[in-house]
Amino acid sequence: MGRKSSIERSPAEVRATIDKLIRQGRLTLDEMRAYVAEAHGEEAVPSRAALGRYTLAQKELVGRMRDIDAAARVVVEELGENADDRAGALLVQSITTLAADAALRAQQPGEKASIEEVRKLARAAKDVIGARKVNRQEREEIARLARERLLAEQKANLDKVARKRGMSAAAREEILKEILGIG
Repeated sequence: MGRKSSIERSPAEVRATIDKLIRQGRLTLDEMRAYVAEAHGEEAVPSRAALGRYTLAQKELVGRMRDIDAAARVVVEELGENADDRAGALLVQSITTLAADAALRAQQPGEKASIEEVRKLARAAKDVIGARKVNRQEREEIARLARERLLAEQKANLDKVARKRGMSAAAREEILKEILGIG
């Protein structure tokens, strides 16, 4: 892995301006350089080549993110599940993949991870773990509610059958405890 580009080493305000211009996609490289010079001074202007490489890398990143989003939508449509639930799970997986990718890139020979980068990776890992925990808790709560509803329905059906067939209270209780697990 090579060294950081001159844009990545630039002050955060300059990078933010360049990133905004790239997202807008309205200006040529020369127009972007002129805008940066006007906003931050001539010393902040990256070379045309550096700006071109950085723009290309940013567009590739956005393209990958769009591909992940499109894939998530296709999977959700194909599976026919609740889009919010499935998309949330896929989003958590995407964040996990991106955080792992960043961590692996930081470990490449010649790369020195700064304290700030390590802090950001740790924060990303914490956020991923938190998102997975919430996702798991939501699924567990849905399963618990579904089980409670099913048991209530089974108990109601058993009560109907018991009355209809004249089943003894002891037999009914035995079925509830031994078969349905309702105590």
